[in-house]
Amino acid sequence: MTPPRYSTHDMAARLAADIPDGAYVNLGIGLPVIVANHVPEGRQVIYHSENGILGVSRSPTTDEEYDPDLINAAKDPVTLIAGGCYFDTAESFAMMRGGHLDLAVLGAFQVSATGDLANWATRDATYPPAVGGAMDLAVGAKQVYVLMRHTAKDGTPKLVETCDLPLTGTGCVRRVYTDLGVFEIDADQRCANVIERFDGVSFEALRAATGMRLVE
Repeated sequence: MTPPRYSTHDMAARLAADIPDGAYVNLGIGLPVIVANHVPEGRQVIYHSENGILGVSRSPTTDEEYDPDLINAAKDPVTLIAGGCYFDTAESFAMMRGGHLDLAVLGAFQVSATGDLANWATRDATYPPAVGGAMDLAVGAKQVYVLMRHTAKDGTPKLVETCDLPLTGTGCVRRVYTDLGVFEIDADQRCANVIERFDGVSFEALRAATGMRLVE
C-alpha cells in the first residue's frame, strides 16, 4: 500500500518551521525555492539566492504587480523583504564560500547514510549535468538541509546507504525533509534518525521506501 505523502508546500512549510529567527539561508533550485513562501509569522529569515539577492521574499501573487527582472536562481519571479538588495555573482559566491550562510537548503537525487550529497548529475541523457553553486554551498554553508521527494519517479529510494551518482559533497547533509517525514543523518552510526513521520505514514511503509537504516 502506497503511504500518504505531503504536498510540496507542506514539505516546504515543515522545513521553514525549523529555520531559526535571524538566519541567513540559501535556497537552491527546485523544491527549496518554495521555502521562501513559508516564513512563520513573527520570524525573520534572510534568504539568499546565488544569482545575487539577499532578502528574497515570497513569490508574487497572480494579480500582483512585480519586477520581471527580479528573479531567483531558478528564474522564478520573487519579491524582496524591506532592506533586501542585489549584487553581482562574484560577491554572491564569496558569501557562499566564505562561511557567511547559516544554512543551505538544497534538492537532491540521493543522500547517503554518511550525509553525502548527490544532486548535480543523473544517468538520464535528457537532463545534462548542472553543477551550479551546489558544491560551493555544500562546503561553505554552516549546515545543509535537503528538501526532496522520498523516492524517485520509478519508486527507487533517494535515501540510500551509499550514493551511486556523482557526489556534490561528502558528509555535508545534516537533515532531510521529504514528503514522508523528517530525518536526521547520523554519519557515525550510518543511519537516519526519524524525527517525524507525517500523518498516516507507518514506520514499516517508511522503511520499505528507504534504502538506508532508519532508527526511531
